Amino acid sequence: MLEHLARHYNYVVYIALMMIGLFGVLSRGNLVKKIIGLNILQTAVFLFYISIGKVRGGTVPVVREGHPEDLYENPVPHVLMLTAIVVGVSVTAVALALIVRIKAAYGTIEEDEILAADEKQLREDG
Repeated sequence: MLEHLARHYNYVVYIALMMIGLFGVLSRGNLVKKIIGLNILQTAVFLFYISIGKVRGGTVPVVREGHPEDLYENPVPHVLMLTAIVVGVSVTAVALALIVRIKAAYGTIEEDEILAADEKQLREDG
């Protein structure tokens, strides 16, 4: 069992990062900590997709002198993850900008305090 885990340590790392990120998203009330958890979860997905780009025994599209032909690096996962990184950074920036606006409007970035303030406002309005 331990030998099997040692051979596939990269999958153990991905699962650990995913669980840490998911824990951060679900268990924290602070909005910034939720964004950090999402970024950790996103990093695990990036690492997973990049690691599955290596194909043993695949056909190499370009053969060069002096390079082994038994390991083929598929460029598609790398390109997709590069795009995903750009989108992820943009989403993080927008989320942090929204958190700044929420802090200005509510005076806090704690989820339970924001929900309590909204409920209080709803009761006062009607």
